[in-house]
Amino acid sequence: MMLERAFLPKKEWMLRALELAREAAAAGEVPVGAVVVKAGQIIGEGRNRREADKTALAHAEVEAIHRACQALGTWRLTGCDLYVTLEPCPMCTGAIINSHINRVVYGADDERAGCCGTALDLFALPYSHRPDIYRGFYEAEAKALLQEFFQKLRK
Repeated sequence: MMLERAFLPKKEWMLRALELAREAAAAGEVPVGAVVVKAGQIIGEGRNRREADKTALAHAEVEAIHRACQALGTWRLTGCDLYVTLEPCPMCTGAIINSHINRVVYGADDERAGCCGTALDLFALPYSHRPDIYRGFYEAEAKALLQEFFQKLRK
């Protein structure tokens, strides 16, 4: 029996998510970016667009998951990893569960709405799918983007 090598998050995928978060900030959106990766390729990416699209559903993770489903032609994202700059909220956590994403790699904790263990852990509930979680990857960079955005907003 062959043992699977331990998973190591890839820097390039989080750097792309951070780039998308910067694009969101430049557009006046909360700076969150996300990418879905399968077999070493980005198959879906997204950034917050709630203000531009005028909908609460336009979160980075939902957009990235939607595009990955389109790319694969299925709602099942088994074998995929999600890289996101901020811990997913309840809606995005639900999308992760329902799409069967294998792993979630995120940067900054979200103390108010994070549902991967910070404010709540929806993955601890008895759903049929539970992804592996890797938190704090490029945390300082993700936090800095959020802090800078909200400081500018307050001025």
